[in-house]
Amino acid sequence: MQNNYIKDILLGVAVGDAIGVPVEFRSRTYLNAYPVIDVMGYGTHEQPPGTWSDDTSLTLALADALCEGLDIEQVAKNFVAWYYENQFTARGEVFDIGNSTRNAIRNLWAGVKPEKAGDYTEDTNGNGSLMRILPLLAYIKDLPIEERFDWTRKISSITHGHIRSVLACFYYLEFARKLLTNKDKFLIYNELKTEINDFFQQKNISDKEKHEFRRLLREDIGDFPSEMINSSGYVIHSLEASIWSLLTTTNYKNAILEAVNLGEDTDTTAAITGGLAALFYGADTIPEHWLLVLARREYIEEMGERLFVKYP
Repeated sequence: MQNNYIKDILLGVAVGDAIGVPVEFRSRTYLNAYPVIDVMGYGTHEQPPGTWSDDTSLTLALADALCEGLDIEQVAKNFVAWYYENQFTARGEVFDIGNSTRNAIRNLWAGVKPEKAGDYTEDTNGNGSLMRILPLLAYIKDLPIEERFDWTRKISSITHGHIRSVLACFYYLEFARKLLTNKDKFLIYNELKTEINDFFQQKNISDKEKHEFRRLLREDIGDFPSEMINSSGYVIHSLEASIWSLLTTTNYKNAILEAVNLGEDTDTTAAITGGLAALFYGADTIPEHWLLVLARREYIEEMGERLFVKYP
């Protein structure tokens, strides 16, 4: 039986998100003293254990739209329904949202076209599109690279239109795409150094933007000590931290705990890490007691089944 990689993605993102929610914004110094070692609740947002945030909500909103094919207008409608109507939420309320995402969704509500709703300025390169982009893999995995990039740009730009955010989403999806057929994460990392660099050259990506990706594409980030890994909400920091967490651990649980204990944007770092880690190890390796408390687990699994039927 073919493995349901979409269910892996959705559960991986949601569980990672939920593990990080209680300590969002906690410093690394604090978490070094009081590390997260298991699922917990309350804390920063006063939410019960297993509660996921905007990361998973918008991931599910994208997945839901994909179930009917890829219509960017429907994706935008789902984002609006999340923010204004509390759809796709863990427990019926929106309790966490980034500024760029909020502004973009307000633009959508006001009638701005989806591809123009997100900000295109350099100072709005938060992780708000990277955290929700992974279900797009289902639609683009068998397309030529130019089309994969174009769709990534369109879906990222609903909230984050700057080329840096688009390129971060593209790298992440290319890594995930390789995980579908190759179970050597180090080989994938090294292959992408060549393939992504070549693609950047082909697309005439500026030296300034290529410099932002240098640690992923020219160095061996898996060899870095944790002190060299940043975990803020900046999109490059989030991408680096997620790849580092995957490369430096040997199972889903430890990848998530590594990501969370980096501190700061803990839920998003863990959600981004969780999608890749579940693809790599399988959602059946997620600790069962983490899944047992996961908010709306059946809904998430049903979404995975729906989408997998369309994109096996």
